[in-house]
Amino acid sequence: MNAAAATTEIIVLGWSVALLLLQIVLQAGTSGDLGNAYLAGPRDDQRESANVVSRRLKRALHNLLETYPAFVALALTLAITGKAGGLGATGAWLYLAARVIYVPLYAFGVPVVRTLVWLASVVGLVMMLIRLAF
Repeated sequence: MNAAAATTEIIVLGWSVALLLLQIVLQAGTSGDLGNAYLAGPRDDQRESANVVSRRLKRALHNLLETYPAFVALALTLAITGKAGGLGATGAWLYLAARVIYVPLYAFGVPVVRTLVWLASVVGLVMMLIRLAF
């Protein structure tokens, strides 16, 4: 597949990898209080950072990882089956946009809006699934 033939879902998938990497870096970058020896080691004793934002970013990353396999599978399946575009593409963008907005909401401890944004990301996945089914 050349760049001109890349579907919207594949493009959004690429941007989602950028989000994943950003979340990993943000979480790691805020947990320096654990010390270099711990961070470079096997982390057998499961310490938590004293930094509340670091702990929130870790939970936000884990939350992303709960739905990320489904997003990747749907994006790839839509592209491979020729069902890319339309509702699936809109769902992919909704998923990514909601996941981007979710990170600062979680980091700053915004409760209700964060949950609504998470729900929007799930709606994006459902839109992709509907496109695949019909």
